[in-house]
Amino acid sequence: MDLAAIIRNVPDFPKPGIQFKDITTVLLQPSAMREIVQGWAARYADYRLDAIVGVEARGFIFGAALAYEMNLPFVPARKKGKLPAETVSESFALEYGTDTVEMHVDALKTGQRVIIVDDLLATGGTVEAVARLVRRLGAEPVEAAFVVELPPLGGRAKLAGLPVHALVEFMVE
Repeated sequence: MDLAAIIRNVPDFPKPGIQFKDITTVLLQPSAMREIVQGWAARYADYRLDAIVGVEARGFIFGAALAYEMNLPFVPARKKGKLPAETVSESFALEYGTDTVEMHVDALKTGQRVIIVDDLLATGGTVEAVARLVRRLGAEPVEAAFVVELPPLGGRAKLAGLPVHALVEFMVE
């Protein structure tokens, strides 16, 4: 299936000059969603995984579906202030300012192996912060999985040391 042809491009969103890659069109096609989730489940079948970590918000969609398919726990990495129990947090730089992601302190255990799932890899700041959280909890991020990667934005380099798997690449800036 040609996922690139299914993903909608939205020019000038959220600001002029940005070519936003909208994965909601993938969600409208059950066969595309099934191909993504089953493909990742096959890829990770021999990784001896203990959990799937999904990044808010679109990473929840793909991560939860993958966790279900693989019969693994799903761990949400959320924006600051959204989780109800005790959390650990990591801040990261944005183009203008900073943001913070959090996970529950009891979400992962020492030695657990996880895949981090998000919809899109751009600059890599969010997933870099999530990988730091995973490590702080004693677990090991073994790969980061994305539906879309934008290679010119350098996210893969920012995640140096963490293998990256992306299904579709778009060469936009």
